[in-house]
Amino acid sequence: MRFGVIGNGSWATALAKIITDKKQTVSWWVRNAETIDFFLKKSHNPHYLNSARFDTSLLHLSTDVREVVRNSDVLVIAIPSAYAAQSLAGLTAGDWKGKKVVSAIKGLLPEQNILLNYYMQQEFGVGLEDYFAVLGPCHAEEVAEEKLSYLTFSGIDTATAAVIASHFTTDYINTVVNHDILGVQYAAVLKNIYALGAGMAHGLDYGDNFLSVYIANAADEMAAFLRQFGAEHITVGDQEGEDPLTHRKKPNYAASVYLGDLLVTCYSLHSRNRRFGNMIGRGYSVKAAELEMNMVAEGYNAARCIHLINQSLEAPIPIAETIYKILWEDVKAADGFKRIEGVLV
Repeated sequence: MRFGVIGNGSWATALAKIITDKKQTVSWWVRNAETIDFFLKKSHNPHYLNSARFDTSLLHLSTDVREVVRNSDVLVIAIPSAYAAQSLAGLTAGDWKGKKVVSAIKGLLPEQNILLNYYMQQEFGVGLEDYFAVLGPCHAEEVAEEKLSYLTFSGIDTATAAVIASHFTTDYINTVVNHDILGVQYAAVLKNIYALGAGMAHGLDYGDNFLSVYIANAADEMAAFLRQFGAEHITVGDQEGEDPLTHRKKPNYAASVYLGDLLVTCYSLHSRNRRFGNMIGRGYSVKAAELEMNMVAEGYNAARCIHLINQSLEAPIPIAETIYKILWEDVKAADGFKRIEGVLV
């Protein structure tokens, strides 16, 4: 398999590092020539994960996204969701013919309010059988430091998902495969919203006791939402035996890609959504927090997207709805969390 990476932020850099640590070449779309020149001279990304060093002989860097797609069999798309459509706009359905797409996007495309798989189908005719998602729990910063992390590869074609996953298995990355392609993507969207709320709670000076109850209720709320999309095994302890190849228990909602990713995104200091929420809790405006971080917090747009989706779905998600109102309807964080206090059990 020939791998390509589209995007040059921290998550794209981490995934490219994993591929090249397996001594595999990677075609990599980078936005500007100056970044490419720096990469080739210094062997690391000038803007993200400076500690992640690359064997540049394994990198085929290009500012031409079509060239990267043409030279790859598997395309890992690791662009902030708000910029995905813009970044892929120069491509055609013919460019994607015969390609496998791996989404590393943890959000909904905000203009269309859809997951990447729907966009790829509508714009380029990429079927769900050729579409996969790679999710955590996994922070780019810990990948750069080669701390043991877990990646879940999801797709309805689990055999191909397992082959793709094998190219990311290293001594510091363990991989898991599941088939819940819609559930894992919506879980990734929701956990970012709840992580924003966890940050707000910290900024408002709530303690660990409150935060543990908040996250437990967020997990329950997430499960209720995912059930609407047919997610399977979303009850803790609900198992269906073991995988015949790996002999691991089959994943359920309590597994790493669902509950684990929620926990690490809410608790970790690496979490940009938690940091963003912390600023909101401390009184920053959304604009000021964005300028201060100079990074995209996926949960901000996700809160609005989920709010709009839930207008027809009507899942019971009062925590996510309150976070939406804080971010988009000028409800004060302190007032919003008084409301959240009233729904926690």
